[in-house]
Amino acid sequence: MGARDDELWGIGELAARAGVTVKTVRFYSDRGLLPEASRSAGGHRRYGADALDRLRLIRSLRTLGLPVPEVRRVLDEEDAADCAGEVLEGAVAERLRELGTEIRALRWREAALRLVQESAPGERADRLRLIGVLSVPPSTAPLVRFWRGWLPPRMPRRSVDAFLDVAVPQPPDDPAPAQVLAFARLNALTLGPCPGVTQPQPQAHRAVGARGAAVLYAGLAEAYELAGVQLRRGREPRPGEALDCFVDAYTSAYGVRDCERFRRGLAGQLAVDPRIDRYWELVAEVVTRPGRRPGPTPGTAHDWLLAALAAQTGTPTTTAVRPRARWSSDTENPLGEHHPTTR
Repeated sequence: MGARDDELWGIGELAARAGVTVKTVRFYSDRGLLPEASRSAGGHRRYGADALDRLRLIRSLRTLGLPVPEVRRVLDEEDAADCAGEVLEGAVAERLRELGTEIRALRWREAALRLVQESAPGERADRLRLIGVLSVPPSTAPLVRFWRGWLPPRMPRRSVDAFLDVAVPQPPDDPAPAQVLAFARLNALTLGPCPGVTQPQPQAHRAVGARGAAVLYAGLAEAYELAGVQLRRGREPRPGEALDCFVDAYTSAYGVRDCERFRRGLAGQLAVDPRIDRYWELVAEVVTRPGRRPGPTPGTAHDWLLAALAAQTGTPTTTAVRPRARWSSDTENPLGEHHPTTR
């Protein structure tokens, strides 16, 4: 039912027409969002007919989750003669971003709860400790710090960022319980020290220096991509374009010529350098839904290329491809009891 332009309503009548409580009308009035037209002789608030539309707009904005300061900015824009809706669009966009984060957090919590629910009684305590150190949604900051300690010092920032984009998996928005567990294990691995390894950076990488490292990692990224194609096709390690690109990354970084002797030396050096196979195994688990075949990672691509190099140079596989990292403990512990060590 409408009201004439010159009709004034009391606070109770306005509340009834809008379907809200008197307390709600008073709340918005006291904060200046709902100006009163006048006061009665007894000091009671009186509102004009336009107050109903304004109150309904306020309710709509609050229903969308906009905080009061944002509602005020939208109303100020509505009152302006040159209203373009930019404030409302910006407020809605920001709220959508916030909701996206909240939804991801809820999905991670749900998956974590299912993980605990589905775990055997003897596993629950350890898994609770693992997921207990994760933020929700989880942060990749520990993984980034881990790689910044692994990469050569003073490596150009652009090269570091390019490598981190490949090496650091983004937590899935809607994870399965197994993916939550894999990310929690990955987080625990990167937070813990690596006993017995004073300098985790491979010697073959440290020797090239900061500038050479940029060339090396750019070349390795291309080689890993080519090897990934072979892995997806299910092909066994073999010489070819991917291996040539892999070796070229090292020759370019060192400034030397590719030859059989260099390849044999490279195979031997890479065989004894520290490796973090467990990291890449967990990465594959994080990015792959259960029941699906895991895709290539830089770690699996490196293994494929190193095996291809061993086959080409005649280097025994047992020395050209180092056995996978073992662990100091079989217990899942976020306090650093999982550490890759070199055999």
